[in-house]
Amino acid sequence: MKIRIIYSLVCFLFIGNLLAQQTPAPKQTQDYSIEGATAHLGNGNVIENSLIMFSNGKITFVGKAEMRIARIGKIIEAKGKHVYPGFIAANTSLGLAEIDAVRATRDFDEIGSMLPHIRSIIAYNSESKVVETMRPNGVLMAQITPRGGVISGTSSVVQLDAWNWEDATLKTDDGVHMNWPNVFARGRWWMGEDPALKPNKNYQKNIQNIKDYFNNAKNYLAGAKTSMNLPYEALKGIFNGNQKLFVHVNGPKGITDAVKTLKEYGVKNIVIVRGRGAEKVADLLKTYNVPVILERAHRLPGDEDQDYDLPFRSAKILTDAGILVGLGMEGDMERMSTRNLPFYAGTYAAYGLGKEKALQLITQNNAKILGIDNLAGTLEVGKDATLFISEGDALDMRTNILIEAFIQGRKISLESHQTKLWKRYSKKYKNQ
Repeated sequence: MKIRIIYSLVCFLFIGNLLAQQTPAPKQTQDYSIEGATAHLGNGNVIENSLIMFSNGKITFVGKAEMRIARIGKIIEAKGKHVYPGFIAANTSLGLAEIDAVRATRDFDEIGSMLPHIRSIIAYNSESKVVETMRPNGVLMAQITPRGGVISGTSSVVQLDAWNWEDATLKTDDGVHMNWPNVFARGRWWMGEDPALKPNKNYQKNIQNIKDYFNNAKNYLAGAKTSMNLPYEALKGIFNGNQKLFVHVNGPKGITDAVKTLKEYGVKNIVIVRGRGAEKVADLLKTYNVPVILERAHRLPGDEDQDYDLPFRSAKILTDAGILVGLGMEGDMERMSTRNLPFYAGTYAAYGLGKEKALQLITQNNAKILGIDNLAGTLEVGKDATLFISEGDALDMRTNILIEAFIQGRKISLESHQTKLWKRYSKKYKNQ
């Protein structure tokens, strides 16, 4: 009987270990020196035969390995390998849902239309099985973004190896997210309407609703308070410049209307998200210094008369126009697909942007747009030691093979339930 109980306990612990999320790495206590790798700094510069050292979670040296300087701690020989700053995924609902088909696991869209006070960070599940699959591809940070409504709520930026949302947070409530009304709309076929795309007859009415809401919020914040109004209080940051307003909008007219209207109402820092057609209003975006977080390039053109490869070239066009461009993950299967962030950047690289510029989309540029460039985005002295070593080009799925990864100097696990299954079945078929 005792033996049976012991076997049952061992089996229970084994199964629990298979199902559990990887244990977050402890605080860095050992110093590291990475020597000999090609270092991609994330700002467009590359150092061949590099030396990178970090201690207490911060980078202490970045330079040439030939320099006569004492190495610190454990030396990682990385000749022939590549070192990158940790990739940053913008505009993703990662950690806010686990299984799309199970409604109880979806926590990214609250009921209501004007919800600036909804904070996505407190719903973030650091033990998500999806989150752990990001790290083996070098995606080590993400902007956790709510969805739905006209004003969806606030996003926050996290690192992807944590016990809970408090441990994960890099920047709390970095911005408020708004869905701008669609200029065009399809008819409701289930009500007998023509399903073809037509001008949205409620477009101006929807914009007026936004204007009215902002007017009420500004009046409230100016002192016309009879009682506490949490939604209006949550908009204070976009008016005083402490927060950014991320406007999810497509089409040249929608982008133009959004930027001009919001500037008129005193919104200081605007970021265009998705931004299909942004290349047609690049001058406007540059004039108002408005960055763009593009969506994935793997999509069809929005209009019949557009070049078939326009989605692939959009990052190049906007970058050449002098606009700060980042890369987001909103769309179908966005949480699971976030692990492919570097490969989407690689697509933009192949269509004119070039490897180091494309790398900037998911490192330096995303860090600047999200307001964490003082901590991450580039390999620089004083920044967090959030980086990884790859066998080859990290923007190419064939050679993005991580051998080491660190978040704030902590050596993290690159295992996930997927890698465990891969190893398990590799052995199965190898033995047949």
